[in-house]
Amino acid sequence: MYSALEKYDPQLFELIKQEEARQSGVLRLIPSENYVSQAVRMATGSCLTNKYSEGYPGKRYYEGQQVTDLVENVARHRATKIFKADHANVQPYSGSVANLGAYNALIKPGQKIMGLTLGSGGHLTHGANVSITSKFFQAVNYSVNADGYLDYDEIRDLAKREKPDIIVSGTTAYPRAIDFEIFGNIAKEVGAYHVSDIAHLSGLVVAGLHKSPVPYADIVSTTTHKTLRGPRGGMLLCKAEHAAKLDKAIMPGQQGGPHMHTIAAIAVALAEADTQEFLLYAEQILKNSKRLSEKLIEKGFDLVTGGTDNHIILIDLRRKNIPGRDFAKALDRARIVGNFNTVPHDPAPPTKPNGLRIGTPAVTTRGMREPEMDVIADLISRVADNMGNEEAISDISKEVMELTSRFPVPDHFIIPKKKESPFGCDED
Repeated sequence: MYSALEKYDPQLFELIKQEEARQSGVLRLIPSENYVSQAVRMATGSCLTNKYSEGYPGKRYYEGQQVTDLVENVARHRATKIFKADHANVQPYSGSVANLGAYNALIKPGQKIMGLTLGSGGHLTHGANVSITSKFFQAVNYSVNADGYLDYDEIRDLAKREKPDIIVSGTTAYPRAIDFEIFGNIAKEVGAYHVSDIAHLSGLVVAGLHKSPVPYADIVSTTTHKTLRGPRGGMLLCKAEHAAKLDKAIMPGQQGGPHMHTIAAIAVALAEADTQEFLLYAEQILKNSKRLSEKLIEKGFDLVTGGTDNHIILIDLRRKNIPGRDFAKALDRARIVGNFNTVPHDPAPPTKPNGLRIGTPAVTTRGMREPEMDVIADLISRVADNMGNEEAISDISKEVMELTSRFPVPDHFIIPKKKESPFGCDED
């Protein structure tokens, strides 16, 4: 894959190889990270990166779109098929851009959005005060309750008081299922639009393991990586009535030419997600997440909400008296990669929070199952018990290398089906 790069730029070649080795030799437990297939990587690095395709299929501002129109239409068709949506826009450069596009499609600057507060597991673009979304729009936030759960009655009461123009459902650090139907009902009650952000959940939604927001939301936003296991990009789904204004909000509203190489890779990932193999993979994500949660609790860790319904595990470290940032860095030295994170109603600042967020998509892609979750829980616990012992942490890192060596990163996820030949035999 890298022969030309090695010849032309050996320094960058070496750095990329180092990163590839790092990803292979660590336990990647950040819930927003995953491994993509070789097919997705090849599409991402294809000649489509050379083409400028401003506009939409059949309505471009540049010529030479005979192939790119087909590529984007394939991606849009596959997206609407597996999500059972009326319309898909696959051009957003990222999830953040997708969220802003959803707001721009439905309301004007200065109107009000209502999303989950950052400290309760919401995303920056759900109206956090440090985000541009709170500068363009009025922003109010709802929170989780003392037990870490969404309280739909409190959310309804807040919506009735604040009368937002958009209610945002979806999270980035919430370990429980979300009832998108209730959010849709609340939005209708107060005359608001419902925008649902399933950046973390989209792979589980496709697999039927989490309720889909598509029937209950005006616009659904998602990234294409994380549990969907595609390239880093964004995507929007909507009802037919919003299709024209959504497309206009993305282009020319806030983007120029789309990244056609990423759109091609999204199309590949969507095809992979439309298989029985992907459903089994998503099921194993949940099995692994639940097993890891149970074992961490046995090791004396406090988990927000006491467990998980999805791929996310949020650990409250206050009883362990370990700062989240310090713990994340100690784990990293032991080749276990998570991220420090606030816990609900955290008295500590976001830069030095009391929590650690981990998840199971990437280790599940590598083929790890419940027995490996038991091992991972033990390794995490031992790091917690040896925060000041670098020799012990070094020993743990060697055990991690041995474990990862038994589960190499796969090149592909789907066994290619043989094509039926018109001559009565099978073709490879």
